[in-house]
Amino acid sequence: QVQLVESGGGLVQAGGSLRLSCTASGPIFSRYYMGWFRQAPGKEREFVAAVSWTYSTTIYEDSVKGRFTIYRDTAKRTVNLQMNSLRPGDTAVYLCAASHSGRWSFAHLPREYESWGQGNQVTVSS
Repeated sequence: QVQLVESGGGLVQAGGSLRLSCTASGPIFSRYYMGWFRQAPGKEREFVAAVSWTYSTTIYEDSVKGRFTIYRDTAKRTVNLQMNSLRPGDTAVYLCAASHSGRWSFAHLPREYESWGQGNQVTVSS
């Protein structure tokens, strides 16, 4: 099972930018895809974006389209989430996740992922 370690995040003013990184260790196979989710206090875990490991196909939650970019670096074994034009509503703990057996058409669902990172706080002030 792959292990995930996240970095990045922090505090930023509205309109600012942050980048999250997630480094994977352990076996990664061609069917893998990686995702970012977020969870605000008192709310359910919410899908943000996902990328397929082999073809770099991406999908995004509607509210982050045009503002966030997910991309992977196979040589460094990292998946990054570049977040621009941040809003106070983006405030949450952001979690990286990996799926080796899930179905790409269901990549927006947490149950499709077997491995999770520890989570990093992102706070956007108004």
